[in-house]
Amino acid sequence: MTKRGNGLGGTPVEIPRKGRPNTWGVRTPLHFDKAQGKKIRYWIGRDYPTKTAAEKALREWHNNYEAGKIAARSDMKLGDWLDKWLSNLRKEGTTVAGYETKIRLHIKPHIGSVKLCEVTDDTLDDLYRLLEAAPCPTNKGKPLGAKSVRHIHNILSGALGAAVPKLIPANPAASAHPPTAREIRAQEQKYPTVDDGQTARFLAAVWEPCGNRACDGGLTHHCLRDAPLWTVYAATGVRRSEALGMKWSLIHWEEGAIELGWVVVEEGNTYRLRKLTKDGDDNALIYVDQSVMNVLKWQKERQDAERARLGSVWVDHDLVFARDGFKLYRGEAGGPQDPEKVSARWRTLRTRLHLPEDFRIHDWRHSKVTNDLEAGENPVEVSANVRHHSPGYTMARYGHSRKDGARRLAASGAGRLGLSSLV
Repeated sequence: MTKRGNGLGGTPVEIPRKGRPNTWGVRTPLHFDKAQGKKIRYWIGRDYPTKTAAEKALREWHNNYEAGKIAARSDMKLGDWLDKWLSNLRKEGTTVAGYETKIRLHIKPHIGSVKLCEVTDDTLDDLYRLLEAAPCPTNKGKPLGAKSVRHIHNILSGALGAAVPKLIPANPAASAHPPTAREIRAQEQKYPTVDDGQTARFLAAVWEPCGNRACDGGLTHHCLRDAPLWTVYAATGVRRSEALGMKWSLIHWEEGAIELGWVVVEEGNTYRLRKLTKDGDDNALIYVDQSVMNVLKWQKERQDAERARLGSVWVDHDLVFARDGFKLYRGEAGGPQDPEKVSARWRTLRTRLHLPEDFRIHDWRHSKVTNDLEAGENPVEVSANVRHHSPGYTMARYGHSRKDGARRLAASGAGRLGLSSLV
């Protein structure tokens, strides 16, 4: 084999120095760099005190290169790689929008300028501890919670994993230390629920006409425009997006069932109607009482009257809870409603009816499951109607709230043991 020239990866070379002893330097062999897509060589080092030390460094480089531990020679910044990774990510638009927000607000400002090949597990650990301690403007001035930081770790893990082995030899997130599952559980917020009596009083209130001069208590006045929507939330426990995506063609009137095939989701600063793809919803069919069907029939009559009133302004999308003509300044009636505006109307109603100020639309779902379990309903049916992946999950998440059932169990056990006769 032909001997390589001095400094070309085969032989260390002596480098003259002024004012100090000469040193030894050594370069890599000509090898293919995946990041640049071409063959390159570079200096491993030029300040080795002896030729032997330089030869040792070359041997170590060869061993690491053959083991796939040599990082590509790329100056790409982590922020640039995250942008590229995100643009090619094949996930739902809502997922990508959520990733983009966390990358833009919580990753790039802190470590986005770090070279991708220089990101280590220590770099990530420092980021996680910073996010857990530093006030965050987008979180009401409070540090991020453990669950949010863990989500950021998952994003980084996926992005850095996609760079292996082309740009980095290993994924530094694999050895990082994000918040643990125990820490996440310790911070879980306990959201409020309302019992059946409170729910009944709420429904009676939302179906009460406002009594203004223009109010006829029927189809035309806007005071009852959201009453069917609030009723569906409270009576079925569907998610906000699922109710807004309900379609008339998927209402099974004879069976008393609603098929959930579409959702209205937020994506960044906008929203759209799309097919339902949430896990566990391969058979998203829920069964409801005839009274709920009567509410939907009332909604159909009101919508038909609205369509006739608006004429060509109405563009039909087959939606049960479509955007109506009330304060319709721009856009089209008949299309999907803005989920955030629905939540804003909910917050106004919540204040007016003196519900707990942190009671969200989604908490109707928690209330529905909790009340059904406390009433002694079959957990299998309860789980199926809210489309949890298993009854075990439903019981583990909500079973602790069954205080009445637990008391009955305790009383039954005490009766069988004859405890009342002891004292």
